[in-house]
Amino acid sequence: MVIVLSAGKLILTPTELLCRLSSGATLRALPDDIRLVTTPPLLIADAGAVSWTLPLDGVECLDDITEFYGFAKE
Repeated sequence: MVIVLSAGKLILTPTELLCRLSSGATLRALPDDIRLVTTPPLLIADAGAVSWTLPLDGVECLDDITEFYGFAKE
């Protein structure tokens, strides 16, 4: 599944989430390392020594990610 954001796009697969930013940077995370926050809408990837946070364009993006991976929102 591909989700287009103002900052780039998210590519969701069953085994990983790939974030391709408009700047050319690429961020990867395993589904087990992802957390979603509702207010403000954030995708947080934390794998211990490496972590990153991506503001999402809206709750619709959160809904798409939670539906795809079966996550709960915080």
